[in-house]
Amino acid sequence: MRILLIHQYFLEKGDGGGSRFNEMTQVWANQGHDITVLAGMVHYATGKKADRYKGKFTFKDEQFYEKVDVVRCHVSESYNVSFLGRLWAYFSFVFSSIYAGLFKAKGKYDVIVVTSPPLFVGITAYILSKLKRTPFVFEIRDLWPESAIDTGVLKSGIMIKFAYWFEKFIYKRAKLINVLTPAFRDKLIQNKKVPAEKIIFIPNAADFTLAEKVQENFDAAAFKEELGLKDKFVITYVGAHGVANHLIQLVEAAEKLTDTNIVFQLIGAGMRKESLIEEAKKRNLSNVIFRDPVSKQEVFKYILASDAGASVLKKVDTFKTIYSNKTFDYMSCKRPILLAIDGVSRELVNDAKCGVYVEPENSDDIVRGAKELASKSAAEIQQMGEDGYAHAKTHFDRELLAKTYVEKINTIL
Repeated sequence: MRILLIHQYFLEKGDGGGSRFNEMTQVWANQGHDITVLAGMVHYATGKKADRYKGKFTFKDEQFYEKVDVVRCHVSESYNVSFLGRLWAYFSFVFSSIYAGLFKAKGKYDVIVVTSPPLFVGITAYILSKLKRTPFVFEIRDLWPESAIDTGVLKSGIMIKFAYWFEKFIYKRAKLINVLTPAFRDKLIQNKKVPAEKIIFIPNAADFTLAEKVQENFDAAAFKEELGLKDKFVITYVGAHGVANHLIQLVEAAEKLTDTNIVFQLIGAGMRKESLIEEAKKRNLSNVIFRDPVSKQEVFKYILASDAGASVLKKVDTFKTIYSNKTFDYMSCKRPILLAIDGVSRELVNDAKCGVYVEPENSDDIVRGAKELASKSAAEIQQMGEDGYAHAKTHFDRELLAKTYVEKINTIL
């Protein structure tokens, strides 16, 4: 099967962020499928371009994975400048990816898979679907426009109306719609009147292959000591430092934990990172450690050398419908979770018995949860990690889900 994937935030090789499709495309390629990816040039967390992309409208990324062709498409770096800049960043990718789909991804494809947000990548999918006479599958990683409105990304009344109209338009024309959580499926059926038979469920998942590979010759205790954290209870957060993540809640909690051995380790990048660093300095906090983004393999080393992982989002209703990528990374590394996300993520952690839920944006409750984890015995911590791993292995193995995804796609061909 020839698959054209449209993913504005498809990661570069070695990046440590959410890598759902980086891993899925490898599974598909190993199955013998021919994969081409139309990806953006601007990193989702930093809003910056790598030097090799600058001045280019499209760029064949030869440094990427074997067996997967990646064509980088121009995206404006104005995303974090203003609302108009953000809007232009979205639509600049629409224009460049349409061009790349026509002139750089030549030939006949069996299916187009497009993953959102942003919702507007659906424009590329629809136009290429028409011109190439190819069906498309629309994937929803986050409910747009609701999440964009809740986090302040979309504020213009005209754009909000357009987004709702286009959402309805694209759902109607997609052959299949993949949702990442059961809550998304319920929302689409009940609130947006999408036919249930059009919806499939291939959720976020854990990358057990990489986790197991990293552990083969890795001394987590020695690495923790090397980091100067030997006697600390380390809670690591991995991911974007943006508006939606609202990591100030961890800084506020850390201020109330200075008399304990609990340390928050925050790994990643984003538009709020500098302000978070300044805030921690202003509060004279030595129990918040900021680290630059590292490769996925290195990320797993930091998680394995931690006592727990943190999954954190802003307190808005839309985020009650999502599974967090990083939660599955912690589960695959057998680490318990400090969870500041309500809804289906809370249900996941409760069902797996692998963590402690705390109310988002409630620093006192985050303190309670952190202390609860830190007070547990080594055996209890290990059991929570094992329980999370077993649950994820049964229900959220990425390799199995990638193969199921292809089976679902085959039903429309």
